[in-house]
Amino acid sequence: MKVSALVGQRFKEKPADCVIDSHALMIRGGYIKCVGNGIYSEYPPLRRVTAKIENIIRKEMDMINGQEVLFPMVLPADLWEESGRYESVGNELVRFTDRNNSKMVLGMTHEEAAVHMVREYAQSYVKYPFMIYQFQRKFRDEARPRAGMIRVREFTMKDAYSFHTSQEDLHKYYEVCFKAYNRIFQKAGVPEVVTVKSDSGMMGGSVSHEYMLLTPAGEDTIVICDNCDYKSNMEAAENKVVNEGSGKLCEVKCVNTPECKTIEAVCDFLKSDVKSSCKAVVYRKNSDDRFVVAFVRGDYEVNETKLRNLVGEEIHTAEITEEDCLVAGYIGPYGISKEVEVYIDITLKGIDNIVAGANKEGYHYTGLNFERDLDNVKYVDISKIQEGGICPCCGKKSITIKRGIEVGNIFQLGTKYTKSMNMQFTDENGESKYPVMGCYGIGVGRLAASVCEAYHDEYGPIWPISIAPWEVQVCCLRVDDEKTRNVADSLYKELLKAGVETIYDDRDVRAGVMFSDADLIGAPIRAVVSPRNLNEGCIEITTRDKSVKEMVQADKAFEYIKNLKDKLFADIEKHVEEYE
Repeated sequence: MKVSALVGQRFKEKPADCVIDSHALMIRGGYIKCVGNGIYSEYPPLRRVTAKIENIIRKEMDMINGQEVLFPMVLPADLWEESGRYESVGNELVRFTDRNNSKMVLGMTHEEAAVHMVREYAQSYVKYPFMIYQFQRKFRDEARPRAGMIRVREFTMKDAYSFHTSQEDLHKYYEVCFKAYNRIFQKAGVPEVVTVKSDSGMMGGSVSHEYMLLTPAGEDTIVICDNCDYKSNMEAAENKVVNEGSGKLCEVKCVNTPECKTIEAVCDFLKSDVKSSCKAVVYRKNSDDRFVVAFVRGDYEVNETKLRNLVGEEIHTAEITEEDCLVAGYIGPYGISKEVEVYIDITLKGIDNIVAGANKEGYHYTGLNFERDLDNVKYVDISKIQEGGICPCCGKKSITIKRGIEVGNIFQLGTKYTKSMNMQFTDENGESKYPVMGCYGIGVGRLAASVCEAYHDEYGPIWPISIAPWEVQVCCLRVDDEKTRNVADSLYKELLKAGVETIYDDRDVRAGVMFSDADLIGAPIRAVVSPRNLNEGCIEITTRDKSVKEMVQADKAFEYIKNLKDKLFADIEKHVEEYE
């Protein structure tokens, strides 16, 4: 490929609406063009990157006996009605009616389609286990798409679905997929990806893990123990808190706290410690609008995912009016209305004397002791773990909080979909049973953008050679000089003939423009052919990460580049786990 013929433009100015570096660089570098909110067209450089990522994934899926299929993007709604998700999934699912007045959906995930494909085929135990996978465009109507390709509405995903006759067999295969995913990210040049325990969300199932690329630009919060191997998404991280009581219980008093509607204002007014206060966070159920109140220690935040899982349905933040049974700013568990569904967090356990709302305008209680003053108090985990918190695994106060981008996920779905969609097989004893499923996903475009976010400088992406759009860029400075052009042309043709993916900048432009565009293209190896270097019989060869800068004899440049390419690939392979 010659830069003079490459579709797309590269420019220096940073777009105003880009909140993270990878978004800006992929627009500036001619990788993507925004079509609509969270919807992008992809230029040739990104297509080359994603094609390489897909090939890495495809090889690993085939190595673990995956079989590639393709499901429709548009699906009949009755499949989603079978599984129960047509109503349970929110506005992210696009629903519409076709010209025949049939209800349809745009596929945002394909569990239903996978079950539909194989439920007639796999009616005997002898067909199991098996795994099918696809690369397909999906549409998820994200409320707040952001960060370029990292959170979009339309995207390409590799999703895989495995089917098993037992939970034990699923567990074995889950471990196989777990290791295959490690190899995928290692081969893509990002061995820093970590695996964390996660919440299954709308996918269902009891066991799930996310693969996170740690970066300050990530929108996910990752909980990591510095003392052991514990890693979890914040949504799934168990919070352990030990409150050491003084042993001195006080009498419950209802005290006037005028205009103190926040926990900070109350504690400041009463000159009390926020760690001995009770904060109320109010929600309503989506189904019947009933109030749900979560009580946590004043210095903690509610983990809405944990709360939603306990409630068992979707909830939303509530607005309280004067007609409601709750008094905004003065809500507490002692004497609260029976109409309210109450959850008390473990962060409040063991505190001798608590400050909490009195459910009366302008008043709070002091001296509350939940074990003494509340009937059959039950503590649940609905709070977010904090920096320096207790590790649920090793018990040390060694928790750190980091940011990350989710680049993959795996779920043990169990029989959630096979049972709801009545997929059965006959076992060796002639009994009918429901197959057990696993689900395994990777967002292809998101992975490309995440690698760009993790590996870049102020000038452009620094692509790992395994997924770079081109392995080598030849820059010809002074195409108007016959000798320089002939040497550059010859090197370009020799590299192409040897199967080295090469892009050749053959334009009559200033060196600064050429180098700026080369940085945005991000080829790992760059060969600069110029009259000055050729006067000494040399070609300058550098790497995009600036680890190599050599003046190489022109007649040895081809061999040097090939060896350098092999070394860069070998450096990646050093981090790849071996097959068992």
